Amino acid sequence: MSAPDIDTQVLVVGAGPVGLMLAGELALGGADVVVLERRTGPLTESRASTLHARTMELLDQRGLLEELGTPPAGGPGHFGGTRLDLTTDSPYSGQWKVPQVRTEELLEGWATRLGARVVKGHRLTDLRTAPHTVEATAEAEPGPGGAASALRVRAAYVVGCDGESSTVRELAGFAFPGRDATRELLRADVADVQVPDRRFERHPGGLAISARGPGGVTRVMVHEYGAPVGREPGPPSFARVADTWRRVTGDDIGGGAPLWLNSFGDALRQASQYRRGRILLAGDAAHHQMPVGGQALNLGLQDAANLGWKLAAEVRGTAGPGLLDSYHAERHPAGRRVLDNIAAQALLLLGGSGTEQVRSLFGELLREPRVRAHLAGTIAGVDVRYAAEPGAHRLVGARVPYLRFGTGTDTAEGPGSSFAALRPGRGVLVDLGGRPTPVLAAVAPWRDGRVDVVAATPEPGGAAPEFTSALLRPDGHVAWADGTVPELEAALWRWFGPAARR
Repeated sequence: MSAPDIDTQVLVVGAGPVGLMLAGELALGGADVVVLERRTGPLTESRASTLHARTMELLDQRGLLEELGTPPAGGPGHFGGTRLDLTTDSPYSGQWKVPQVRTEELLEGWATRLGARVVKGHRLTDLRTAPHTVEATAEAEPGPGGAASALRVRAAYVVGCDGESSTVRELAGFAFPGRDATRELLRADVADVQVPDRRFERHPGGLAISARGPGGVTRVMVHEYGAPVGREPGPPSFARVADTWRRVTGDDIGGGAPLWLNSFGDALRQASQYRRGRILLAGDAAHHQMPVGGQALNLGLQDAANLGWKLAAEVRGTAGPGLLDSYHAERHPAGRRVLDNIAAQALLLLGGSGTEQVRSLFGELLREPRVRAHLAGTIAGVDVRYAAEPGAHRLVGARVPYLRFGTGTDTAEGPGSSFAALRPGRGVLVDLGGRPTPVLAAVAPWRDGRVDVVAATPEPGGAAPEFTSALLRPDGHVAWADGTVPELEAALWRWFGPAARR
């Protein structure tokens, strides 16, 4: 067999936000990574553009918010079209508007600075697995002579981040159970049209949403109650969107200039496995859901944050048994929970007159502080808690709270916060006691580039810490807090592999 064109440790298929986030995480963790993308250039339209609190925290944990700048706030949140205050305990409460093209630009720049290679203009056509490798074949767009050229990539692992119609998922034979769409929302960006802004405006015949954006472009979205889901290939025609808009609202947008058209339905599917041997799935390749409220994009980015450091440790040879399998064990239930949440929202949002009483009751429930906080945490992604051993500290499995540090004792400067401590992409033992302890001695065998130690004091006047010492995973979730030394050593073995020989 001839040598492949590219040899790498990890091949990521798909250079959308999820694939690029994963590439950056892998490269930060020391893995050699190649990203394969069928597009030849950036997006020309704005697709997913809402970032929630947990995603903003992840960007902060990687030092990317300074480059991103302060994005505009995304306005009030909603649950199935009913207004919802998204205030949480995060410093990035609410929702933030970042065009997808900007998110991709940010993440691609970060990943490539860390050494990831992005190969564009190639479409995956074949995957072949061997005991220790996966070989992928991709076709380039036809050249000037009319013939397409093939690219062969050999990798230890392949991750499909190639969307809801994932070629990786299909070629690798992942089961993708669920249901097809029964309701549909049509969407268009239209220039040269004057319509009032509408926020989940209900009419006898359907639902209408419109908002005028930068440059005078108006985004319209419309659902007609009882209308069959379109079966035509590709996006809907502008004539169909305009006709539906007229029937629902009575307004005529047919004279406008359509810039982008698409539709999305309430289909709901999730891969039965997120890993099959050396092939894994993340983002919409692993779960297909209605992109209501921006949850789909954020769910995928959080998949990437969970998987990246684990797969990097696997290819470096430092992972303990079961580390890579914990990706499915943690993210499949997290994804299922979000999909159930989105299914409920789709029913409230697109249901006809028969759901008015349910929407009314839901509006009353959302005025209850505990209900509001519960749903806000779910949508924002800040309430994700991975399984922990019985009797563990209540923070174990949850994301680390944001704490500003005063003086650091390890270095002259020290990280400024619990989020900044995670920027190297390693585990972190945060000690707020300010003195050497048996806890610090226990972590010493893992201070070989896998785990850092930050000894600091909380900033005066800031939030009171909920722990004295805590072990953080590279994705910011707490692996151990204020337990016994044997419990700490067990957590170090589980998440960071065997101790280094002394």
